[in-house]
Amino acid sequence: MPATLPGSRMVAILAALLVLAVVLAIAARRHWQSRWQQTFDPPRTESQRERDEHLKLALWASGEHFWDYDLIRRRLHHMRADESTAHSAEITVLTRQGDVPPIHELDLPLVMEQLRSHLQGETPLFMSEHRMDLGGNGTWAWVRARGRVVERDLQGRPLRIAGTARDITASRNAEYEHRIASEVMRSMSEAVAVLDWDYNFIAVNQAFTRITGYADAEVIGKPVEMLDSGQQDAVLHQRMREDIGRDGRWSGEMWRLRKDGEEILCKVETNVVPDASGQRNLYVQVLNDITEQKRAEQELRYLANYDTLTSLPNRSLLSERLSRAIVRARRENGKVAVLFIDLDRFKDINDSLGHATGDRILRAAAARVQQTVGAQHTVARLSGDEFTVVLEDVGSMEDAETIAQQIIDAFKLPLSFGERLELSVSPSIGISLYPDHAQVPTDLLKHADTAMYQAKAAGRHTYQVYSEAMDEKTRHRAILASALRRALERDELTLVFQPRLSLSKHRITGVEALLRWESRDFGEVSPGQFIPLAEESGLILEIGSWALRQALMTVHDWHQQGLPGLTVAVNVSALQLQRGDLSDVVARILAETGVSAHCLELELTESVIMANPEKNADTLRACRRLGVSLAIDDFGTGYSSLAYLKRLPLTTLKIDQEFVGDLTHDTDDEAITSTIINMGHSLSLNVIAEGVETAAQLQFLRDHGCDEIQGHWISHALPPDACLRFIREYGMGHEIAVAS
Repeated sequence: MPATLPGSRMVAILAALLVLAVVLAIAARRHWQSRWQQTFDPPRTESQRERDEHLKLALWASGEHFWDYDLIRRRLHHMRADESTAHSAEITVLTRQGDVPPIHELDLPLVMEQLRSHLQGETPLFMSEHRMDLGGNGTWAWVRARGRVVERDLQGRPLRIAGTARDITASRNAEYEHRIASEVMRSMSEAVAVLDWDYNFIAVNQAFTRITGYADAEVIGKPVEMLDSGQQDAVLHQRMREDIGRDGRWSGEMWRLRKDGEEILCKVETNVVPDASGQRNLYVQVLNDITEQKRAEQELRYLANYDTLTSLPNRSLLSERLSRAIVRARRENGKVAVLFIDLDRFKDINDSLGHATGDRILRAAAARVQQTVGAQHTVARLSGDEFTVVLEDVGSMEDAETIAQQIIDAFKLPLSFGERLELSVSPSIGISLYPDHAQVPTDLLKHADTAMYQAKAAGRHTYQVYSEAMDEKTRHRAILASALRRALERDELTLVFQPRLSLSKHRITGVEALLRWESRDFGEVSPGQFIPLAEESGLILEIGSWALRQALMTVHDWHQQGLPGLTVAVNVSALQLQRGDLSDVVARILAETGVSAHCLELELTESVIMANPEKNADTLRACRRLGVSLAIDDFGTGYSSLAYLKRLPLTTLKIDQEFVGDLTHDTDDEAITSTIINMGHSLSLNVIAEGVETAAQLQFLRDHGCDEIQGHWISHALPPDACLRFIREYGMGHEIAVAS
């Protein structure tokens, strides 16, 4: 065991070791300082200073940062140009030594992996893009670093690595935004085009290709005017560029030409976007093909304002134009006339010839009215066969009446509605005048409508000028219609019977049942007033069934009282026939009353039968199968086809009293009457003459073979009891003055 050293000697040895350690540390520090000095701050010669200036200039111009990392001491030396002194001619270089700035924890593993690969010789360079907190304030910046090993020890181990770095935050954000913008542009349904400062295409998206037909390679570098259409105003581009220069944007509609030559209307929006340098402008143009949208809008606007059948203004546009006409007339102290036109008996024509033909007739009628009044006046179709004319700058009511008469005269010529197809139609016209009759459009139209109905009542094929008295008639008509609804409940309706004389048998063989209304409020109302009201309101169905039942009950009683075989004729309205169940109604009431079917005759007018001849023929055949007789009333006044009438299951023709009244005075009526009698007999039909009032008329009818007559010469229409007495008395031997 060695001897223990004295304490003083131990202290001396320790002191010597401490001094040696300090000396070695100082020597090492000087060694490394010398190394750094030799690297970064060697003694400056003229050429070195020139190289330093070049380095400064390179750092400033490139924006790069130079770094040198000591792998042994893990210290970073950093050098960059001071960009805050850009206004100074002298370039200042900032240097910093210390630790490596923090690397984002998500990027650090990849950075270390790339560094390891380079240090181990697997890659020739160290390259990385990662986030670093350069300022030490928690703000992350993207850095692109590039470096390589610049010093190794004798064993080849890396000692230092140096290189450059750049802050790429701005460019990376720009690239990210560019990718987003590119994706948005690609996915947009609108066509997008980017134009340069000379309005040449730089880029387009897929929607642009879909809408215009041009691929990007076909338009890039070409001027935007390559899409110009022949419909495009040549100065529009100039105005657009002026607006963009002033406001930075422009929007509007432009006709564009597709690659296939089709012209499309586009909604175009152009906005200015400065380029990266901020020295020149780029333009982003967005195009939407609105051709179909505009077409749909135009169709909707047309449908909202025009009648699709005749292409005339409809009620909406008529109201607008009439309002404007009144405003002008009020300002200029002028007059405006409204003509309300309705085609006479058009419903019968429409039903008999079919709706397709009816539509063609309406188109022809619309053209006839427009040609007559001229394009300067508005002609509108309200509904059905109703037309309205607005006459502006009318000097007086006489001027309006003159035009109304011109319209009536224009319809004297038949309307052509197909190849070699013509039809005569007459109009009824009502006239109202601003400011004489009304101040607002609705009242003018209402008054003209009222006057038109008065023209209908006056015999059709004429015109009437509105007067306040017409309103009184209209109000009376409405009140009358209301009272008619209560007539059945109040037992105000009755039947009277007019006898019919058989010229061959010289006796009364039948009667015609006629409806009468004795109102508690209005007294006796003529059938000419209340029958049309009943048809318009639909009450005729209920009233018609009541009349048929009452007539058959009355005849049944007469049969029971010794007049077997007596027949009764009952009138049938158009509405009853159109319902299609007339045969069922007749069969039911015959069963209820116990009257034989051969004692009932149904009378229908020509216009009623011909309203819908095919359907009505089926209904009439069903009635005829019951055993009921069928008579056509007022024959010769309608427009029926004799060939068609031949195919109807008719049993009787009734000659209208219009022809009978002038017998022995008018040779034309005599010829017509004798012709009807002969035609009826040739068709095996019974012929009855109505309205016989003189012995001379009766003699003519007897001489020409007419089968039966009725009229005041025989008897007026009588209440049931009086009619029964008349028939009995006549049958007991009363003679006619000329019956011998």
